[in-house]
Amino acid sequence: MHASDIDSPSRRAFLQRSAQLAFTGAALPTVLNLAAMGDAAAFSAPDGSYKALVCIFLYGGSDYANTVVTYDDASHATYSTIRTSIAIPKTPPVDAPSTPSLANTVLAPITPLSNGRQYAFHPSMPDLANLFNTGKAAVQLNVGPLVVPISKAQYNNNSAANRALYPLPPKLFSHNDQQSLWQSTYPEGSTIGWGGDIGDLALSSNSNSLFTCISITGNSVFLSGDSALSYQVSTGGAVKINAANNNVYNSANVKTVIGNLLKESRSHILENEYNRVTKRAIDAEVAITSAIGSGTPLGTGTEFAPFVPVLSGNNLASQLKMVARLIAARSSLGAKRQVFFVSAGNYDLHDNLLAGQAQNMTVLNNALNAFYQTTVNLGVADKVTSFTASDFGRTLTSNGDGSDHGWGSHHLVVGGAVNGKEFYGVAPPVSNTDTTSPNDQWHVGQGRLLPTTSVDQYAGTLATWFGVNPNSVNGAVSELDSILPNLKNFGVTANGINYPKNMGFMQAP
Repeated sequence: MHASDIDSPSRRAFLQRSAQLAFTGAALPTVLNLAAMGDAAAFSAPDGSYKALVCIFLYGGSDYANTVVTYDDASHATYSTIRTSIAIPKTPPVDAPSTPSLANTVLAPITPLSNGRQYAFHPSMPDLANLFNTGKAAVQLNVGPLVVPISKAQYNNNSAANRALYPLPPKLFSHNDQQSLWQSTYPEGSTIGWGGDIGDLALSSNSNSLFTCISITGNSVFLSGDSALSYQVSTGGAVKINAANNNVYNSANVKTVIGNLLKESRSHILENEYNRVTKRAIDAEVAITSAIGSGTPLGTGTEFAPFVPVLSGNNLASQLKMVARLIAARSSLGAKRQVFFVSAGNYDLHDNLLAGQAQNMTVLNNALNAFYQTTVNLGVADKVTSFTASDFGRTLTSNGDGSDHGWGSHHLVVGGAVNGKEFYGVAPPVSNTDTTSPNDQWHVGQGRLLPTTSVDQYAGTLATWFGVNPNSVNGAVSELDSILPNLKNFGVTANGINYPKNMGFMQAP
């Protein structure tokens, strides 16, 4: 729980409703647990415009070193020495001309990095490299969970006094906890995510608040707010309640009776709330199904043609196509502000990294490029911003043919409102993990990156573009600081680098 939220009206309303609905989770499937909305006052869409954020979560821990790959001669030589058997060559070896190389994915930022640093994307990411080089994508370097800015010396100092001044994110290198920290700024067990917090503020923008936060990949803490809940759909559309849509025991009469029982008003408060929530779930399914009906251009039109060649075996592409269909149906759904969550797995590559990463990057490249091109076709490319996130980065050193759990990582932001063709944050030196070397400041063992940008800074930049107010009003905590509790610790210069509250990779809202 955020300390500033303990007495908030929306939280009190949410807790009251939760008590009233306590038994419904056992009585109905998750899809029916759509708690009451409202009571959250916040920003609206004053000009009637639409905006959407799409979080693409890469479960398992994305290997930063083979995703955004150091390319200049000096750094690549060090990288190749450290990574040995899992390094990607700059150009195909003479004796193996078909070997995938970085030559076709070199990134050319508007502002060159210092010290001659260069990067390329993984060879399986040519379309995303093109989006970067045409200004539609940006790279956030070395981002990860931080409570406060911290140096390597402060990280290594375990004294109580130092830990009081420079607390570490809890349970580093743990999959479940770091997934939760990325999605909510709290370890496993958190019930509120920053995507859901943004949704809380956006509820008043939408005539049907239920469609503010939508997951295409099951439950996630990211989309859970105080009032906004994650409405779940599948890649095929809204989830139906079988008893309300199909004959029960092969009997239409039984179906009708159950349908009536599910929706009729009751005198008992708990029974009535149970049926009210059920009716809303049924109505929501009807609304979604109608809006994205498979027989309409929303599902099959030329606007969605970029997905056609990439859907086979690419579940991430299927999820993003459903997001695109929902965005196309935004007017029918009464939505002006939406937050979506999709995901891909298989990023925990302790072994077989070269083959596994190539497959992962092919999936990401094809799905995300098709999604961006579809937003262009729908006329909303500048209104939809996609961004990647993951448990953590991985070690620069190899454990043989894989990498182990890390901390900071590089991530990608895509959309027409992105200040693209640029790197943001601080490019970490490629280190041989010699702890006596000054170049090792941003590595904390085995080439694990100590983040120089916090998740709060990354999230705050996205949230500000979306419409969350970063400014305090009448001395109160700003909307932005209220949803990102560690952000107040940034906006400073420390450890020789700048930690701005807004990283600058998004255009002004």
